[in-house]
Amino acid sequence: MSMRSLSAALVLVAASLGGYAAADDLFRNDGWASLASDRTARAPGDVLTVLIYETSSATQSAQRRTKKTSRAAAQVSAGSVEEAGRLSIEGGFDGTGQSGRAGRVVGQISVRVDQVLPNGDLRVSGRQQLTVDGERTWIRLRGIARRADVSADNTVLSARLAEAVIDFEGKGFAARGARPGALDTVLSWLGLL
Repeated sequence: MSMRSLSAALVLVAASLGGYAAADDLFRNDGWASLASDRTARAPGDVLTVLIYETSSATQSAQRRTKKTSRAAAQVSAGSVEEAGRLSIEGGFDGTGQSGRAGRVVGQISVRVDQVLPNGDLRVSGRQQLTVDGERTWIRLRGIARRADVSADNTVLSARLAEAVIDFEGKGFAARGARPGALDTVLSWLGLL
């Protein structure tokens, strides 16, 4: 038996066993990234870092000035008696009010991709808890990130998130000390503070 007939016999035996091999595609479009690029968040469960740089400020001012003057004069004469009187009333009000508020939050938090929207945007959410000297601080964040805004180092700025909700909350001795007391709260509610 020649080598040629032996290989033909092996092919016939393999075919007669009834099983056949199917090849899968080695390229997976949903998770493929270029060999030359960094790994960035693309699918549910992937992690993305959000750099929080938020600054807000608001100023409001109002001025009001009113002035009112009323004058009245009267004169009475009867016989040899002549009386005169004058009444003058003046009033005025000057009022100025100004209020302002400024806030700044700086931090970073790693969030998880919850959902990939049909247009490719990433719905993300995450939370972080820090405890330093008995002071607890929570950062909670959720929003929608465009893949184009995710940098090569897998970060995105908070200003680039759509529908962003950022909660920054603290509890502890310093946070309690910054809250107004009961008397201040009552006076403020009455408009006296």
